[in-house]
Amino acid sequence: MAEALDIGGKLLLLGAGKMGGAMLEGWLKLGLDPAQVGVIDPHLPPEIAGDLTIKGVAVNPMLASFGTPAVVLLAIKPQMMDVAMGSVAPLFGSDTLAVSIMAGKTIASIAALLPAGTAIVRAMPNTPAAVGRGITAAVPNAFVTADQERAADALLRATGAVEWVADESHIDAVTAVSGSGPAYVFHLVEAMAEAGAAAGLPADLAMRLARATVAGSGELLHQSDLQAATLRQNVTSPGGTTAAALEVLMAENGLTALMKRAVEAARRRAGELAS
Repeated sequence: MAEALDIGGKLLLLGAGKMGGAMLEGWLKLGLDPAQVGVIDPHLPPEIAGDLTIKGVAVNPMLASFGTPAVVLLAIKPQMMDVAMGSVAPLFGSDTLAVSIMAGKTIASIAALLPAGTAIVRAMPNTPAAVGRGITAAVPNAFVTADQERAADALLRATGAVEWVADESHIDAVTAVSGSGPAYVFHLVEAMAEAGAAAGLPADLAMRLARATVAGSGELLHQSDLQAATLRQNVTSPGGTTAAALEVLMAENGLTALMKRAVEAARRRAGELAS
């Protein structure tokens, strides 16, 4: 039996919306002691708050009595950061780790609201975390210890894979590729379905075919050790139908060029939001 998730102390989760809630569900499934968890979210639906309370999670506890947490995970909306951090900053001890999944908020902007020398991990998850298939990129500041990095990794890994990067400047590009990436894939399904309808298929059939094709291809990619290029080549017969389509998609002004422009637009916007 796998060892239960243990971060060596209490965990305070700020914000239990879609992403924060998905992470909390993952932690509890991995055996994190609910008695060690507090959730601060004044907008939590009563049925969810009631379920968490039954499980033993402290919902909107009095912060003064919560104690010093080992980890504070920031899953609030970026515009709420100043107010929220003002209320929890007094809880931070010298060994408390802040893990932020707030989009666009830099380590420096978070550090400015916390005690000097606070260990901070900035992370960028994506929405497949809701089904345990997310990918999160994370970067630590200079005060994060090896044990704290392991604790952050365990918490983030509850909803999927984790990639650690050494340079915070890469986070904007991460946001543009994996953070925003699910929307690109969903739009690909829309585009494939629309193209299928234009080719004469009933619209509902075209959508079912597109959804199943993208979902199945993603699972094949997930389970295979082969490179994406190799998988592409394996389904492309010379002179066949797939090759004819790929001539269009892989042309000089095709999908790769379009995706580069899209990712650059997202990266540039991420930088604007961060500043």
